[in-house]
Amino acid sequence: MITTNIIIIVIFYLIGSLPFALILTKLSGFGDIRKIGSGNVGATNVLRTGNKFLAFIVLGLDIIKGFIPFLILEFYFDGIDLLIKLFICHFAVLGHIFPIWLKFKGGKGVATYIGFLIGANSLIGFLFLITWMIVALITKYSSLSSVIATLIVPLCFFFINSNYYIVIFFIYLTLIIILKHQKNIKRLLNKTENKIKLSK
Repeated sequence: MITTNIIIIVIFYLIGSLPFALILTKLSGFGDIRKIGSGNVGATNVLRTGNKFLAFIVLGLDIIKGFIPFLILEFYFDGIDLLIKLFICHFAVLGHIFPIWLKFKGGKGVATYIGFLIGANSLIGFLFLITWMIVALITKYSSLSSVIATLIVPLCFFFINSNYYIVIFFIYLTLIIILKHQKNIKRLLNKTENKIKLSK
């Protein structure tokens, strides 16, 4: 069973590590996404190419990366404890943030985290999206929207789940994503963070 779990973890990590933002921008003739805008390998930075459709496709694929591990476990392995399921599936999020193909320098993990949340609890995934959109509409900052939406997740699980280990697990994931936004947070404090632009 341990060997099977390790194999599944590796597979989920590799799924998460697929850098769709890099692959699709190169295939579309925009070059290396790491040399565009913030240099981040994610959908928000793809939006800075001016191609909203491409950014939407990358966003969708990154979300799917986080959700598909739950589908696989549901289909092939029935009756897995929720905490174990969360632990195994979260390696897709880690794969996106720390992809082996890009020397462990990937995206900030938000889109893949959305897919992960939908798989873990669709209601909380929906609340995350609603929070992100409301903050983005008000402030026009993608990073601030991501940070605030991420921060409410452990609180949501605290109220709906009596298992404190699950709450602690989501605090751990929240810390990882917040740490990936360190530079964004500094720019927000210095009022130099780029806003979302949809005019192109």
